[in-house]
Amino acid sequence: MKILLRYCLLVFLCYPVSGGLVAPEAHASNNSINSVRIWPSPTNTRVVLDLQQQPKYSWFILQNPHRLVIDLADTKGDLDFAKIDNSSELVKKIRYSRPKANGDVRIVLELDKKVTPQIFSLQPTAPYGNRLVVDLPDERDSQRNMIEQPVNKRHQDIIIAIDAGHGGEDPGSIGRGGTFEKNVTLKVARELAKLVDGEPGMRSVLIRTGDYYLTPNRRPEIAREKKADLFVSVHADAFTQPQPNGSSVWVLSTGRANSELGRWLENTEQHSELLGGAAEVIQDTNNERYLTQALLDMSMDHSIATSYDVSRNILSELKGMMKLHKKSPQAASLAVLTSPDIPSVLVEVGFISNPKEEKNLNWRKHQQNLAQSIFKGIRSHFLNSPPDGTLWAKQRPKNRTHRVERGDSLSELALRYNVSVNNLKKANNLNTDIVRIGQVLNIPQS
Repeated sequence: MKILLRYCLLVFLCYPVSGGLVAPEAHASNNSINSVRIWPSPTNTRVVLDLQQQPKYSWFILQNPHRLVIDLADTKGDLDFAKIDNSSELVKKIRYSRPKANGDVRIVLELDKKVTPQIFSLQPTAPYGNRLVVDLPDERDSQRNMIEQPVNKRHQDIIIAIDAGHGGEDPGSIGRGGTFEKNVTLKVARELAKLVDGEPGMRSVLIRTGDYYLTPNRRPEIAREKKADLFVSVHADAFTQPQPNGSSVWVLSTGRANSELGRWLENTEQHSELLGGAAEVIQDTNNERYLTQALLDMSMDHSIATSYDVSRNILSELKGMMKLHKKSPQAASLAVLTSPDIPSVLVEVGFISNPKEEKNLNWRKHQQNLAQSIFKGIRSHFLNSPPDGTLWAKQRPKNRTHRVERGDSLSELALRYNVSVNNLKKANNLNTDIVRIGQVLNIPQS
């Protein structure tokens, strides 16, 4: 009897009922799409699919009209793409299409033009889980940017490249109140750019103009392309405990970081690269992202000396408005500071992990005060040492002086003011390389 009942049940399930075939359901999909984020930038658009598990995927391109088709195996497609924020001019629409197999999902990105995408998956990295990253370069914008670059022409303005740390896929540190570092740094950077552009003879270049990701190595490259005289990267510090507070300024270290906080900062930068999902890092795990000793030749001496001088000036201004976490410039091996020909500093404008400072960092007046302090430090340096060929260099007084501070040496001052040690000694009737704190030196013309 049991065998007969099982046979009847099988016939009921597998034969037509009311004109249709009733068959057992296809196997349930194990993976699912939790969300989709679209990050447009001046040179590309990044589309990120947040997935429950690591994706199994394939893709191909279609023309007339331009489309990118992505097949995700063993995945559910129940996310409503119409509710996704999309400000990209390149990605017109994201929709589903008929999958090639039951239990799979096919996603179609309708594009404004032909592109050559880079697609790769990323394993979970807090605060994100598994991701599929689609990078879509905007080739027209890239070509236009190349044409706009000045060729063999020294601009009269002193050019300050201002880098807002993190961005897009990489939120940076997250405060207890939910503040993202990437948002604070962009606001301070914009305030600083306003001050720079308001100063005759100065011009700003914002490395990141919106909420999108750039690799740490790409940021100084943009500064070089824009022929910047100084690179300033704005960040907000964080630590494992809420107690640390105050601002600090960082310069390039030729070796290991000289403090526990510096080593924490180096690790944070590595974590940011994982969050941003730089394709070149994923594809080439042997890619050296930090400055090697071979790069530290004589061409960096002036850059490092200038970086220290700018750092001291910025710290001097910051201490007038807030507590300093470190009273002297700190050093760490950070990719964002590795440009050998551009003086570079990284300013930590406070600890976002400290509840009180997190609140201050969200206050616009505090952001303006931070920008004002950084600007005054930059301006003070270039008043004393304007780059050759700039408007400020032409207006520089013929008689310049420098009061010797702790840590100063003749060789370092010669690099800072772009003069030779011998000329510096002659201008001050010195028979020795020794200088004393408080001594006022005449700085000759370079």
